Amino acid sequence: MRILFAILSGGLFGAGLLLSGMTNTNKVQGFLDLFGNWDPTLAFVMGGAMIPMAIAWQMTKSRTPVIGGSFPEMPATEFDRRLITGSVLFGLGWGLAGLCPGPAIASLSYGGTGGFLFLAAMLIGMRLAPTASRYLDSRSAAA
Repeated sequence: MRILFAILSGGLFGAGLLLSGMTNTNKVQGFLDLFGNWDPTLAFVMGGAMIPMAIAWQMTKSRTPVIGGSFPEMPATEFDRRLITGSVLFGLGWGLAGLCPGPAIASLSYGGTGGFLFLAAMLIGMRLAPTASRYLDSRSAAA
């Protein structure tokens, strides 16, 4: 049952990404181009995701999931080097490629080599991230 809900949720999420234009790299880069031909429509997509999520966090405080397990804890709000570095790298990748992980996977459904190249680069980056993190931690500890 849990797998069925995961597949349905993932399919709904992917369909939402396609319908909202989040898989259209030109639309995403237009949103990020604040001083050029700015396209603000993706701000509504993000607001449409963040507002229900904020409500969901509030509603789950005293509940348990219908299909078992437990809800994840609210993420920490601590700003540290890892959060800032990760945010900068995410933003750079999003701006350069016009894709982030969810839309990249959704974009595989309509072909093209760009999505596959991005996915490969993303997986390589995910594989290298722990090693880079350990290296940076050792450098900052030595300083």
